[in-house]
Amino acid sequence: MKFPRVLAIPALTIAAALALTGCGGPDAASGDVVRIGTTESDRAWDVFEQKAQDAGITLQITNYSDYSQPNIALSQGQIDINLFQHLQFLGEYNVANNADLTPIGATQVVPLGLYSKKHKTVGDIPSGGEIAIPNDPSNQARALFVLEAAGLVKLSSDTLAPSPADIDRGASKVKVTPVDAAQTALSLASVDGSIINNTYLERAGIDPLSALYKDDPSSPGAEPYINAFVTRAEDKADPTYQRLVEIWHDPEIQQAVSETSKGTSVEVRRSGPDLEPVLQRVQQTIRDGQ
Repeated sequence: MKFPRVLAIPALTIAAALALTGCGGPDAASGDVVRIGTTESDRAWDVFEQKAQDAGITLQITNYSDYSQPNIALSQGQIDINLFQHLQFLGEYNVANNADLTPIGATQVVPLGLYSKKHKTVGDIPSGGEIAIPNDPSNQARALFVLEAAGLVKLSSDTLAPSPADIDRGASKVKVTPVDAAQTALSLASVDGSIINNTYLERAGIDPLSALYKDDPSSPGAEPYINAFVTRAEDKADPTYQRLVEIWHDPEIQQAVSETSKGTSVEVRRSGPDLEPVLQRVQQTIRDGQ
């Protein structure tokens, strides 16, 4: 999941916001006030807020500095909807908390890429070469799907959450070394390539357009990493919330998203009913691994 720049707000501000919005759901009289939670604070959100206002929807935005809070706030009715996470993160929350938070519409995928300081193309990477990947389970599985799609490894199973143990070493071109996600960019000088999350690309000053390979947002392997608007299950058909999904795909908002992500974000248009089976598969995989 890409977590853009976070606006940390004082506890007093959060408390005030919650006090003002403590009685559940959109405004009962007008249906046009929506309490939305996010970890993001950038120009795309400024445009989104204005576009929603133009459509007659007032957004009461709460910015959280702790990624665990928007789902808790949504489950507890402190907010009506959130937008900050991909389906893998949502699935992990639902399983851990026996919750049924539900995606109602996709926004984007930020592709995960393979980078190298030694090679110009995937084909240049030699047999027996070493590739560093993040070692946390969520990103590790996605990194292996990227390497499989690039033709560098062969996976011996069709699990949705592969680990290095699922690599068919005899049929793979490279060896894989899991490292802390923060070390993937720092490892570039000593390996043939690294799978690097967007967060660490920016910190290391690596141009995201220099990736040798990126995952395809339309591929099954990238599906768990689709970011989405999320509501409580009983609110998933709310027309005001559905309208917010439509507004997010306004060209001006998408231009702002592209500028904020330095062109790495890929817009995804998929409905809630299309996303729910993906979330169910993610959650079953998580349960199976417990």
